Amino acid sequence: MPAVICGSLAFDTIMTFEGRFAEQILPDQLHILNVSFLVPALRREFGGCAGNIAYSLQQLGGTPLPMATVGTDGAEYVARLNTLGISTEFVREVGDTYTAQAMIMTDRDNNQITAFHPGAMSQAHTTKIAPRADINIGIISPDGRDAMLQHAEQFQAAGIPFVFDPGQGLPMFDGKDLAHFVELASWVTVNDYEAKLLCDRTGLSCAEISKRVQGLVVTLGAQGCEVWVDGDKALVAPVAAREVVDPTGCGDAFRGALLFGLEKGWSLVRCAELGNRVGAHKIAFRGGQNYTLTTAQTGL
Repeated sequence: MPAVICGSLAFDTIMTFEGRFAEQILPDQLHILNVSFLVPALRREFGGCAGNIAYSLQQLGGTPLPMATVGTDGAEYVARLNTLGISTEFVREVGDTYTAQAMIMTDRDNNQITAFHPGAMSQAHTTKIAPRADINIGIISPDGRDAMLQHAEQFQAAGIPFVFDPGQGLPMFDGKDLAHFVELASWVTVNDYEAKLLCDRTGLSCAEISKRVQGLVVTLGAQGCEVWVDGDKALVAPVAAREVVDPTGCGDAFRGALLFGLEKGWSLVRCAELGNRVGAHKIAFRGGQNYTLTTAQTGL
């Protein structure tokens, strides 16, 4: 059945810095920070959390319904989605604005610095979620602030269970907002840094959050992930990457797998195992949407 994927469609400008950020930034001089990084490699990719998650889910054989906004420069992205067989039913063009843009710089240790222009994403709240018999799951990934708040309420009102995936949008919300998202969501997924921030702002531990939802997933990069259910933690082992080329979109690839498994009624651990396999495969490819999945990679 289709899965509604709320989030951004964005154009990613991806740059490679051949050194290490840590070697260029002086901790005792942050108050006068003024640095420049030479980036010999630069490319433009299709990205955004909604687009990347939809791509992953489609590769796995699922049916994604991205809900997002694009600007007047977004026709190329919409055409790509249609070519891939991904529905654009809930993709809307906003006039007099650009499609969201992410400028991502990666160093040799795969650390990233990102600048993000929301553009049309700021109007994502104007698209509403309504009950529909063929939709039984959704996800809220980083989006416009109003859109994330309103879509969570709309999922709950429509009786559609959803994953709360705040990602880089998490700093927009205070503890009260985040606790409300947890109250409305069926599952929560964050990386280890976001988990710390979520816990600090809500005053809840991972164990406590997991007791308020059906499950919490904390991704740990190359160390795999933690799955928390009803206060108990299970560590899901990592999958070794064939080659580490570009981490951009790995978290979104994981979340596409998570949605695929949840829609099929799998345990959260089994969903996470698939997510680790998909993420480890994706990291060997540049950009968030340039990989293909086969049975050999997924085990399906």
